[in-house]
Amino acid sequence: SSDVCSSDLDIAFSLTFFFLFFWWIYLLLAFLIKITSKGPVFFVQKRSGRNGKVFNCYKFRSMYVNGESDHKAAEKEDDRFTPIGRFLRKSNLDEFPQFFNVLRGDMSIVGPRPHMLKHTDEYGKIINTFMVRHFLKPGITGWAQVNGYRGDLTGDKMMNRVEHDVWYLENWTFFMDLKIIFKTIFLTLKGDDNAY
Repeated sequence: SSDVCSSDLDIAFSLTFFFLFFWWIYLLLAFLIKITSKGPVFFVQKRSGRNGKVFNCYKFRSMYVNGESDHKAAEKEDDRFTPIGRFLRKSNLDEFPQFFNVLRGDMSIVGPRPHMLKHTDEYGKIINTFMVRHFLKPGITGWAQVNGYRGDLTGDKMMNRVEHDVWYLENWTFFMDLKIIFKTIFLTLKGDDNAY
């Protein structure tokens, strides 16, 4: 089944990532985050998961500690970004702690991106198919993200993101997940113009 294949890929990829990369990436980024701004290394936010389950989503902190984090999404010219924060976003490095979420069973490597609870409530009321996304575990990356629908949540962009997520759900294959992973790695190395 898709769940079995996906969970096997999730565990194998996540453990490999931790042993080969995460420990030294963490040491480097933790140092840079701490010397450029006050606050914790990790940013933890409640997000909507599979079947509406709420979980703590982990990220490297890319913004100054502020009171708007659970209500206001990042914007292109956001003055809340720390000196290193915009780079973390553009390179996808801020998402790396979500491999913890994968090993905890909250997330998959690939799936619809989880939204803050406020956005789940808002968009669930105005986009008919929005809640269909929650039949799957949320992902670190997804079909919508590698096709340019990340960052901006305004106008038709959220509708397009949801359409891509639903298409992924209906057309999932193991090889599609591999394609999305490799495309995400490419965008991480290249820098994603839609990431902020």
